[in-house]
Amino acid sequence: MFYGWRPYVPMAARRLQAARAMEKLRKKGRPVSPVLIAGRAIARTFWGQAWCGNLERYSDYANRLPRGRTCVRNGSVLDLQVGSGEVKALVSGSQIYEVAVTVAPLPRARWSSICRDCAGAIDSLVELLQGRFSKGVMERICRQTTGLFPAPHEIKLACSCPDWASMCKHVAAALYGIGARLDERPELLFKLREVDEKELIARAGQGLPLTRKGPAADKVLDSADLSGIFGLEMARGAETETRTAGTKAKPRRAKALAGKKGKTPRAAKR
Repeated sequence: MFYGWRPYVPMAARRLQAARAMEKLRKKGRPVSPVLIAGRAIARTFWGQAWCGNLERYSDYANRLPRGRTCVRNGSVLDLQVGSGEVKALVSGSQIYEVAVTVAPLPRARWSSICRDCAGAIDSLVELLQGRFSKGVMERICRQTTGLFPAPHEIKLACSCPDWASMCKHVAAALYGIGARLDERPELLFKLREVDEKELIARAGQGLPLTRKGPAADKVLDSADLSGIFGLEMARGAETETRTAGTKAKPRRAKALAGKKGKTPRAAKR
């Protein structure tokens, strides 16, 4: 009988094994939805980054998350299915492991409080799903223990691997995979927490406790805002350069006019 860790399997062999496993599942008629990460950043949108940030601010997960990040970046999450209150995944390791994550429904009182606080601050469903709203709304939604994201005690984890820890690297990879999936389909977060995202905009116009009217650009959230809320450095893809308001354009036009004004006419030919 084998005890301890399984022999190391090279990454190339794992990827070949994963490709064969996915092909078998497809032949059996099972839909397969792998998590594909391009570059170093696991998530790039507000909802994906906020999910990953929520994971990283809980000390319960700190020692297992780094290996999970490596796994999901390597394409080890072969299939990820997000449903109402549950996530099921297939993760490639020494063999193919089954991961199950159960997330408790968002307490009704907490959801009502979020909707009440955000009343009138979100204009449309498109704006909500794109993460385009005020910083006040963002902070309310991401608030620890009273926001939309689950705490460790609201999550149950299971994996078929021999690792004794509930948060093994395969589970961690699946959890990060949820963040990447929210980049594509942010509405899955509301499905996972078993709430209706339309309720957040149903009270539009009733009151504006967290609304701060301003230029449209002020409503586009930056990763720096998420970093400030979660107290961590968020991974980012391409950096967006912004010009500061203090930059001054050279007054070329003014100088040209001044030159013409002070110029004396040439003397007539004798």
